[in-house]
Amino acid sequence: MRPPSARRRRRAAVGHAFAGRAVRPISMQITFRGAAGEVTGSLHELNTRRLRLLLDCGAFQGSGVAVALKNRETVPDAESVDGVFLSHGHLDHCGRLPQLYRDGFRGPIFCTPATADVAVVMLEDAARIAAERAPDDAPAPFTRADVAGVEALMEPLEPGRWHRLSSDLSVRFSPAGHILGAAICELKVRDAGEDRRVVYAADLGRRGLPLIPDPVQVPGCDVLLVESTYADSVHPAVEEIIEELATIVGDVIARGGRVIVPAFSIGRTQLLAWLLNELIATDRVPAVPIFVDSPLAHRITALYRRHAEAVRAERRSLFQRNTEEAFPNVQCVRRRIDSIALNDVDRPCVIIAGGGMCEGGRVLYHLRHALEDERNAVLLVSYQAPETLGRRLASAAPSVRIFDRNCPVRATVHQLHGLSAHADALDFKWWFEGLADEGGIGQAFVVHGEGPAADTQAQLLQPYCDEDPVVPQHGETWEV
Repeated sequence: MRPPSARRRRRAAVGHAFAGRAVRPISMQITFRGAAGEVTGSLHELNTRRLRLLLDCGAFQGSGVAVALKNRETVPDAESVDGVFLSHGHLDHCGRLPQLYRDGFRGPIFCTPATADVAVVMLEDAARIAAERAPDDAPAPFTRADVAGVEALMEPLEPGRWHRLSSDLSVRFSPAGHILGAAICELKVRDAGEDRRVVYAADLGRRGLPLIPDPVQVPGCDVLLVESTYADSVHPAVEEIIEELATIVGDVIARGGRVIVPAFSIGRTQLLAWLLNELIATDRVPAVPIFVDSPLAHRITALYRRHAEAVRAERRSLFQRNTEEAFPNVQCVRRRIDSIALNDVDRPCVIIAGGGMCEGGRVLYHLRHALEDERNAVLLVSYQAPETLGRRLASAAPSVRIFDRNCPVRATVHQLHGLSAHADALDFKWWFEGLADEGGIGQAFVVHGEGPAADTQAQLLQPYCDEDPVVPQHGETWEV
């Protein structure tokens, strides 16, 4: 990765990135090109008379030809896009940036410093996986060279204060919780002599999680785009979830099995390592080895140390030490040969492995080895998108196909929604009240959610909005 100083050297030119565009004969419009009526693929195009902006450029998650084709599309005439505002580094929010670069985009990508580093690490890993999976007769969807091109466009901005980008545009990134560096994007846009305020809450975090600070409330706006992943749910209290985690792990240990935890490499892996270590340290779970089998997770954990300001204050000291010192019961697995050797461990253990939706990563090998043994358990701790292996496991499929093998599912499968880093209905209500108390909400668009959750979010928003909230569908364009 380039050092931050190399990025900052481009800042002097940023103010000109939006100058000199031809006036477009339209009112402000938003076109929804992803995460509209579904959870993944966040990409929203904001057009004014002078500006063409993107809010996120994320990948669709899942398998199959249809998903692959969707991920090869970004926006028409990508080279005319003035800039991208990136909310955070999850692939469903940044994963199509290399494709956008391939399509000709060369404008700035604005985000927080932590998000810039996280996104590059995530995209480099995605490029590696894409190269490994690409058939001999077809190129990978993008390469490390494309990721390097994306990195060169990154413009990290200090969160918490306004940045004037041109005479027509200012931005402020406010902490969103959720994961390291995640931000609520607040835009002040001047269009045809009228000042408009746009707020984009791509993924709003849950309050009260141990490692990442709570989201902040922001003032009201003319236009709101807000996620809705768990808007129809109320998460159990964190302590209740910790007790459930202790029960599941304790039961599996008692019957001599292993717990396989598919986990995203940023956020969930670090939280689980901390929680399980605490449970062992307080004698709530027998002392067993906890293996973190994800080279990507180790790279991400190092970023917690680099960006300590984005970690909850009372936990920052953890990341000033290496992982083994901070978490005595955690063993980091880096080499593939050591990952394979975990299959020969003949005692109860917990394996946290990369691949939160079980669509890739080392977790697939551990699942293939563990699913047929009724002593074992699979613990799903993340949202599982439709058509993913994780969703099939969550739906109690009697067997699943992993690589070229049909695997009977005899292990127990558990879901812990309460560890989600997404806001629930109560978190959203609290956050909407903050918007309403300081200016209110003009028009709201509900994104990043499946049907029932999105519809519930629209109902939650109704009392706070001047106009009826909208649940847009993929490809729709709305005037605002």
